[in-house]
Amino acid sequence: MVSPSFNGLRVLSFESRRRTEMAALISNYGGQPISAPALREVPIESNSEAVAFADALTRGEIDLVILLTGVGTRALIALVEKTRDRAAFVGALGRTRIAARGPKPVAALREVDLTPWVVAPEPNTWRELLAALDGRASEFRLQGARVAVQEYGASNPQLLDGLAERGAAVIRVPVYRYALPDDTTPLQDAARAVADGQIDVALFTTSMQVVHLLEIAGQHNLEHAVRQGFQSMAVASIGPTTSEELREHGITIDIEASHPKMGFLVRDAAERAAAILRLKRGGAAVG
Repeated sequence: MVSPSFNGLRVLSFESRRRTEMAALISNYGGQPISAPALREVPIESNSEAVAFADALTRGEIDLVILLTGVGTRALIALVEKTRDRAAFVGALGRTRIAARGPKPVAALREVDLTPWVVAPEPNTWRELLAALDGRASEFRLQGARVAVQEYGASNPQLLDGLAERGAAVIRVPVYRYALPDDTTPLQDAARAVADGQIDVALFTTSMQVVHLLEIAGQHNLEHAVRQGFQSMAVASIGPTTSEELREHGITIDIEASHPKMGFLVRDAAERAAAILRLKRGGAAVG
């Protein structure tokens, strides 16, 4: 069996926090990594919603806590402990049902010796989360329940609407927001490279990477050219949420990771990119 390889293809990644790891993975699979960090996570320092949530939780006024990200779970605990007693907050969290969107918030909970009541299965989207809650309805009904949702970067309207449709009283708990990187030069360069046909494969790991790339492209009158550029590239997405965002912007998905993890994304792209490029480029040689 031939091992997956990019065979020298130019692979663009928009990963920020794990960009070094992503570049190493691309190199390990024989690609030329090009990094263009597309976002930064900005903590909401003056966070009255998080503090109000912590107080309500401690008073026993929350029935279910939904944790969507590991980074957000850790940030929430760190934020609360600035003004409230950490042990009291973690204790209250432990007395409350917790639903985790996937393995990352589970790992963050393990650091404070807590275990979630329910965990959404792969691909860990809002759909699986709601389905997991529906599957436990005999134990806990959302109708009339007070549900706090730890948000990450941007609200998930589909999740919030799904909870409200089931009769839950939803409390949003934002702990950080997404912003453009302090230095957008690599993202500008990436937009130009896509527009000029200088990229073979693009890897997207979050939906906001799509939004920010097109925002920067628009600022430099490159949005149409970037969209055109994607038509002759292999576009790879880490999972359904990111794929939905790409499709909403009219960008075709060629590869969706077999599991919503970075390693699988890079491996799957290395395995399939050359064949996709041959089809898209009319049989022209690639690599």
